[in-house]
Amino acid sequence: MELVVKSVAAASLKTATLVLSVGEGRTLGATAKAVDDASNGALSAVLKRGDLAGKVGQTLLLQGLAGVKAERVLLVGTGKDALADRAWRKLAGSVLNVLKGLAGSDAVLALDDVAVTGRDANYGKVRLLAESLLDGQYVFDHYKSKKAEPIALKKITLLSDKAGLAEVERAVKHATAIANGMGFTRDLGNLPPNICHPSYLAEQAKALGKEFKGLKVEVLDEKKIKDLGMGAFYAVGQGSDQPPRLIVLSYQGAAKKSEKPYVLVGKGITFDTGGISLKPGAGMDEMKYDMGGAASVFGTLRAVLELKLPINLVCVLACAENMPSGGASRPGDIVTTMSGQTVEILNTDAEGRLVLCDALTYVERFKPQAVIDIATLTGACIVALGSHTSGLMGNDDELIGQLLDAGKRADDRAWQLPLFDEYQEQLDSPFADIANIGGPKAGSITAGCFLSRFAKAYHWAHLDIAGTAWTSGGKDKGATGRPVPLLTQYLLDRANA
Repeated sequence: MELVVKSVAAASLKTATLVLSVGEGRTLGATAKAVDDASNGALSAVLKRGDLAGKVGQTLLLQGLAGVKAERVLLVGTGKDALADRAWRKLAGSVLNVLKGLAGSDAVLALDDVAVTGRDANYGKVRLLAESLLDGQYVFDHYKSKKAEPIALKKITLLSDKAGLAEVERAVKHATAIANGMGFTRDLGNLPPNICHPSYLAEQAKALGKEFKGLKVEVLDEKKIKDLGMGAFYAVGQGSDQPPRLIVLSYQGAAKKSEKPYVLVGKGITFDTGGISLKPGAGMDEMKYDMGGAASVFGTLRAVLELKLPINLVCVLACAENMPSGGASRPGDIVTTMSGQTVEILNTDAEGRLVLCDALTYVERFKPQAVIDIATLTGACIVALGSHTSGLMGNDDELIGQLLDAGKRADDRAWQLPLFDEYQEQLDSPFADIANIGGPKAGSITAGCFLSRFAKAYHWAHLDIAGTAWTSGGKDKGATGRPVPLLTQYLLDRANA
């Protein structure tokens, strides 16, 4: 679906469906009033009958209004006051659901007079609307014999006044790239694990390199991983017939090629049985989503490439499959990481931190401005924050602040958890430098503490997206595409774009 921006009178546009806002109490905004005047009060007459109260997300479809070139007019309720982000998204979803059910191939949205709390009238409000519309059309039916019925809607035009036109166009450009990135992330996450294994992700990286010239792609196989001394990473994949892969993607968009890059590190466990510390069977199918961190890095990189942001960016994906077998690592094994630190593996289901710790050491070679790792790391994060908010930890207050701010503005929020020294003691091991688990208390924090020991050479942040990367159970089960909006916003801010 294409989004375009125009600055014209709503009543004069020939379109299948014109969407107008109605406030609670049946009040018409400026654009709706102009259409009402052009139609000799047709909207006022309908509202007077009481067919639409104007509550947020309520809709009423009208056909063939005289004086209006649109074939249909869709009225949508916008409530009493300025809308919060959640209500604005709800409104967008209500409009899109109606439009998807119509035969028209295009629609015009005249919602520029709707206020959204904390968002400017042009860029901030429109970007959230555009992202919601684009992401709302996502369908994953790759493996269904009967595909979803294609929708007729191909284009949506957003109306703007001339003064805000440039900012609205910028919002749509950014939203389109972010939505494309989210779609890529969701597709990778939703793929079955017999298809989407470490080598498949390596193939996707190479395909991305062919699509976007200037993207450098390097894939390190299991031999190279072992030769680099990545003992923790190697241990996770050694029980699987699918060999591990470390994928390195480098983009140089800054004017100075020597400018220090930003680095994203993604956990790419393409299926997580728990290994010898086997998970319960119920719901284990959802462990195909344990590569959500790597998938979100893929999606963010795609957005950056589409926008051609003037930054240098390195993306490192630590990909493996965690399986039980005669060759799998065992509880009690001790491995040596690339950093030289030794780790006692007390639980093979705490495998994400093992692949990430070696990846965090590997990225020191890039002398990064900042490093952010993204991982579906701990069930404890879901207990702490539920499925709405990602956990955030790190060693640099400025970086943490930048990510928290980016999350708010992208409506893809994170919440900071502490990394106090007291928690580090839970990782003590009598036999190695560090244990890979810290007991039942503060599991998300001790996982962050573990990673922090490998990220002392640079500014570092850790995003635990175990609760936000996918939706569990039922017909709505699937990857969400988060935290692509947060990460892209952070990089947009660094690029001043």
